[in-house]
Order: sequence, then C-alpha cells, then structure tokens
Amino acid sequence: MEKTSQQLIDECQTLRRRGFTLGEIMRATGLPRTTVYGYISRFPLSPDIKQRLIRQHTERINAFNHAQRGHARSGRNFRRPQQWSRDLIFLVAHFMFDGRICHEGCHYYNRSDFLIQEMREKSLKNFKLESKIELRKGGVKALSYYNVEFGEYIREKALELRVHIRLSSLEEKRVFLQSFFDDEGNISFNIKRSKRQVRGFQYDLSLLRIVRILLMDFGIPSTVDETYKEIIISRKGNLMKFRDFINFSEGIYINPERTNSIWKRELSKRQLLNMAIESYRPLGAPGVHKSPRFS
Repeated sequence: MEKTSQQLIDECQTLRRRGFTLGEIMRATGLPRTTVYGYISRFPLSPDIKQRLIRQHTERINAFNHAQRGHARSGRNFRRPQQWSRDLIFLVAHFMFDGRICHEGCHYYNRSDFLIQEMREKSLKNFKLESKIELRKGGVKALSYYNVEFGEYIREKALELRVHIRLSSLEEKRVFLQSFFDDEGNISFNIKRSKRQVRGFQYDLSLLRIVRILLMDFGIPSTVDETYKEIIISRKGNLMKFRDFINFSEGIYINPERTNSIWKRELSKRQLLNMAIESYRPLGAPGVHKSPRFS
C-alpha cells in the first residue's frame, strides 16, 4: 500500500534519529535529496556519529588508494575544456545541484530521461568520458563517473563557477538558472489558495543567493527563505518573465505518483507553469515581455 506523506516523514525522521546519513535515507526510502533534507533538517547527526562517518570515509579512501597501487585507473584521462562554455556550465551546474562530487568521481541523480541523456551526451562530447547508468529505488536514475581525477576537476570547476557565472553573459546565466530550476525547482499552483509560485530548493544558502542575484539580471525579483532553504518567485508578471527568459527544459515532467501531488497525470513543468499564469484573472490586454539580448 502506498505510504502517506506523514508516514514518509516519520520514516525519514526515525532513520535520522538512528544515525542514518542523508544518502542512506535516500537509498532506503527512494525519495529525492531535497525532499529528504526538508524532512530531517531539524535533526542533525550527533558528534559521535559524525566522527564515525569521518573514520569510515578515511578507511574507504585508504583502502581505495591501496588497491590502486601499481594499477592504471580505467578511464583516467579525460579532456579538460580550456574555457567556459554553455555545455561546461550545464554539466558543472547539474553536478552541483542534483549531483554528488566526491573522492571517487561524480554522480548525477534524476528521474528525467531527458536530463540523464543530456548529461551523458554532453559529458561524452566535452570530456570524452564514459558513464554508467543505474536504476535506483523510486525510478531515480544514477549517472556515475568513477574517476578520481574527474571528481577533483569538477570540484575545482564548481568553486570557480560560483564566481564566473556572476560575470558571464546573459545566455550563460540562463543556462545556469535553467539547470538549477530543472533540478531543484517546482511549481506551487493552487487556485483556491491563490498560490502560484516557482520555487527552488537548495540546502546551500550561498547558492540560493547567487540564483537570486542572477534572476535580477533578467528583471525577476525573488525571495530566499532561509528557514526552508528555498527561493520563491511569485506574481504574474514575474512568472511570465521567468517563462520567457528562463523556463524549464522541454523534457522535464512532474511526478504524478508522489504522495503529495495533486496532479494525477503526467504534466511537463512548462505546461504547469503556463497553466498557473493563465489562471490569473485578466485585467486587460496581456503584456508582452521582450527577452533581453544575450551577449
């Protein structure tokens, strides 16, 4: 029998109290990272458990390094782009938002076949690097790159991108913002409550502040809620600007099977955004937004 939203919350919090990490709870429940984080953010790990995890992580690294001595690493070499491009921003941003950059390489998690294939094809094109796809619980797919040097490279580029993106062209900023909202974004649409919002979740508040600054470059004001770790875009004019200048990718769909979903059919996020905008009561001729020139 399908679990209710409250049952999932209770399960996540029970596992957290038993010392499970964010990743372990994701694997046990099949829920996405942002959902699990929202359920357990008020329950930090104890100092003893943190020390145990650090010791285990160190032991894994030492064991891996020992096993690699005297052996060439498969796929060790990869192409390193010499300068930033829209593809490189797309790849690094997705690893930052819905991925994991770690010692043994990089992983990207998503339910969307479109995003998994885009990541795989752009990685092969730009890095000449093969990947593995694994199907995980709940229909989430994991795109994995087991390459130590690649993990170190992406970690450095992720830090560099935080600075570069603020000084980049509008088109590069659009790629970064669309990557963020494709991974972390959703639409809150409830006419009865007069609620129409584009929201994006991210536990790293510094990234949310960067997103807010970049949105202002397109004339889109937003609010960062530090308690719930989310950024919120509301009001018809701002939603229209978001649709015209940023929007979600065409192949991104909501999950109608989620316990808290009010939509019991497959809808693209673009469709749902248009439905939210069109649901406003017309107050005259609709305004037309001209997209800023990308430089």
